[in-house]
Amino acid sequence: MRPLFQVGKDGLSQAWLDQINEAIEKRELFKINLLQNTMVDEDEVIEFIENNSRVTVVQKIGHVLVLYKQADNKDNRDISWKVRDLAK
Repeated sequence: MRPLFQVGKDGLSQAWLDQINEAIEKRELFKINLLQNTMVDEDEVIEFIENNSRVTVVQKIGHVLVLYKQADNKDNRDISWKVRDLAK
């Protein structure tokens, strides 16, 4: 899985987070990449995302974060259905 979003020199904003929320509703799971020119670190991005949305950062690998949120729309719950089936 390749990163779907990036954090660059513009940093974090509500507009960026709105795009994250819209995309995660359709995919449930994806990666974001922090570029070298960003002025924020991984922990600041994690805090911003988790404090301002229902999205959870489930993994941090270097400058890449993996985000997850179960889709509100049942038709978009491909990942969460697979995880549920694995837990049985």
